[in-house]
Amino acid sequence: MNEPQKDTQRAIEAAKLIIDGRDLHDDFGGILTTLEGLVSLVLLAAMNHDGPKAAAMLNEGLVPGVESRIALAASRR
Repeated sequence: MNEPQKDTQRAIEAAKLIIDGRDLHDDFGGILTTLEGLVSLVLLAAMNHDGPKAAAMLNEGLVPGVESRIALAASRR
């Protein structure tokens, strides 16, 4: 398995842990709160706990990447 495939598997496993049997409609707020916490922790760890750098990574790297993946998924439907 190549690295992009491993990354996909990691993402799927993380999503399973975040959702953790909760109802996607009824528990959406809780799921998003968990996701926010995870993203914050990962970005802060990656940026050596530098808040401004973590925020920059969110805005300049993560958000555009997420938007791109959502657009790609929508185009495939």
